[in-house]
Amino acid sequence: MAGGSSDAAAAAAEAELRRGFETLAVARPDPSAGFYEVRLNRPAQRNALSPAAFAEIPRAMALLDRLPAARAVVLSAAGPHFCAGIELGGPGNPLTAAPAGGADPAAAAEGLRRAILEMQGALTAIERCRKPVIAAVHGACVGGGVDVVAACDIRCCSRDATFVLKEVDMAIVADLGALQRLPRIVGYGNAADVALTGRKITAMEAKEMGLVSRVFDSKKELDAGVAKIAKEIAEKSAWAVMGTKAVLLRSRDVTVEQGLEHVATWNAGMLRSNDLKEAIRAFLEKRKPVFSKL
Repeated sequence: MAGGSSDAAAAAAEAELRRGFETLAVARPDPSAGFYEVRLNRPAQRNALSPAAFAEIPRAMALLDRLPAARAVVLSAAGPHFCAGIELGGPGNPLTAAPAGGADPAAAAEGLRRAILEMQGALTAIERCRKPVIAAVHGACVGGGVDVVAACDIRCCSRDATFVLKEVDMAIVADLGALQRLPRIVGYGNAADVALTGRKITAMEAKEMGLVSRVFDSKKELDAGVAKIAKEIAEKSAWAVMGTKAVLLRSRDVTVEQGLEHVATWNAGMLRSNDLKEAIRAFLEKRKPVFSKL
């Protein structure tokens, strides 16, 4: 019964993905590999994040989270640039919409607060996806694009990539996650430098400060390199990969002692997995392990 329920959920997720998206393109580049690609797909707008994008990103991540065939996710972008940040001038943007005449300032403020929280939640959905998400950044990555990248698990870029938090130059405080996640990724000093000056950093400086872990010479090499990383991850035990991501995220936000207790509790259940038995057998038999499907 449980297996039938899982198969039905997977089929429903596949069907939903086939319906498509307005601002994203989601596909399985290699049918033989267990990873999917989510591509920001508004190249004419430099992939600026519209209200539709904020609605579709969490939907895509939730579907891939439920899909057994998706064991890793690549987050990339169409066109010459990764992301120009939040689309400020588009219709339906709560950040730039004029308040109704005579509206209570408190009500207007609460409405804006809720809109910001919803946009935060849309990008946090990247982080909460149980499958590892690998960012492939090329060209300009501005403002909200940095928020997107910071929510990913692994970040790679091409040599032409640049990163900039422009919010301070727009007289606002970055509020979609960069100020919370970047200090944990690059350290407080580097995060403060980037956020307070609004200066553009190159791919190599991003590598030096730890914002990205790998830099590729071209977009073509970036795509191939990130696909290779995703494929390698997808070939590992899905339970071990998802558990590692969950423990890393939990340990980031608690003390070392609390993190150790968390992983002990996690492994108390997961050390009984069939994948562990298969990994041991494969090691002893000097062959490649065949791990179970989700």
